Amino acid sequence: MSVAMVTLGCTRNEVDSEELAGRLSAGGFRLVADPAEADTVVVNTCGFVEQAKKDSVDTLLEAADLKETGRAQAVVAVGCMAERYGKELADSLPEADAVLGFDDYPDIASKLRAIVNGEAHHPHTPQDRRLLLPISPVERDASTVSTPGFDVDEVRARLSSEPWAPLKLASGCDRRCTFCAIPTFRGSFVSRRPSDVLHEAQWLAGQGVKELFLVSENSTSYGKDLGDLRLLETLLPELAAVEGIERVRVSYLQPAETRPGLIRAIAQTPGVVPYFDLSFQHASNAVLRRMKRFGDPESFLKLLADVRALAPDAGVRSNFIVGFPGETEEDVQILCDFLTEARLDFTGVFGYSDEDGTEAADFAEELKLDEDVIRERYERVQGLVEELNAQRAEERIGEYVDVLVESAESLEDGVVEVTGRAAHQGPEVDGITTLHDTDASVGDTVRALVVATEGVDLVARAVARVHA
Repeated sequence: MSVAMVTLGCTRNEVDSEELAGRLSAGGFRLVADPAEADTVVVNTCGFVEQAKKDSVDTLLEAADLKETGRAQAVVAVGCMAERYGKELADSLPEADAVLGFDDYPDIASKLRAIVNGEAHHPHTPQDRRLLLPISPVERDASTVSTPGFDVDEVRARLSSEPWAPLKLASGCDRRCTFCAIPTFRGSFVSRRPSDVLHEAQWLAGQGVKELFLVSENSTSYGKDLGDLRLLETLLPELAAVEGIERVRVSYLQPAETRPGLIRAIAQTPGVVPYFDLSFQHASNAVLRRMKRFGDPESFLKLLADVRALAPDAGVRSNFIVGFPGETEEDVQILCDFLTEARLDFTGVFGYSDEDGTEAADFAEELKLDEDVIRERYERVQGLVEELNAQRAEERIGEYVDVLVESAESLEDGVVEVTGRAAHQGPEVDGITTLHDTDASVGDTVRALVVATEGVDLVARAVARVHA
């Protein structure tokens, strides 16, 4: 019986999908890429924000249509939205044959086979997964709960042929940001054992992966539950030394937890790219306090100065929320002034919306902003960051960059367009670099001189092949 995995949301979900794919393959299912050609379709949903939830429902409905137009016999929802809403999602979406939670992952093959055979699956009642582990991080044992992406040793099946792959460092989060529901359905923070991370890195290298993209909900907390908060600083050189791995990239750093030693490790360890994915969320101290976060323009700018003192060409990206309850025009101006001075490479902007189960959703109504105000502020800040990010890209003209080739596509005129990512460009969201004067193939690393830009994207002329 064939199965297709459809993955929505973040790179952490991609790891989870590859774990599920491996378990299904080991359980006798044949993996196929096209849902229209599959006997069963498993949709790994995202439940982060309203638009992501809508996309997940739309994808499930499209997959359900394949039971009429294709060969699909069953459509199953897994992932964050399925875990977060459980029975509520199952009741509201009868088109899906089952809604499976994280606790179903270890036995996914037999669960799916039973569903195809017509057995009814009773969806779980969601619970606050933070309560499944002790409050004290050092007393936590990840093996006592089902944690997606942890049990992938010799199980994971790659669903992509890209020369990079996400590698999960940890799962869950102990922070209590008032806008975020992720800890309630992903659980408390738990780190993977360094030996498990290193073993999976070696396996990925054997699959042809050249770049490891380290993912978690909060990479700066890695090791705190294992008794060593500096564990990532010692793990990075070991990952970079794995045969076949050419570069290692770390994602999702909390600014308030980004230590000088970690900055040095990312900025100066050979094989680790100087790339800083810093979750600022806002710059106004008043807004950040209501978010239950820490910081202000001065501390954030100092952090950026420390980064650039060690790695002047470092890539820096961040995300920001506008329209948060209580945000004033002065707060927006503080944010805009910070963005102008920060010179970020890539900036994600989101308009605030209430999320089920979050503290901010229950804030007093007089603090909530009208949707028109949020939309206007979003468009204003989005327009600013597009201009600022384009200017930052232009500053790179004349720089030499090492580009990991991800695509070599033949065009109609016989020309081959080669594209990839420079060290400061993270996968999928940070723009690309188009290479001229090269016959490089996917997986090669090419030294190139930046000669032009197109928004945040770079155009570069190849000067040497670094790895093939």
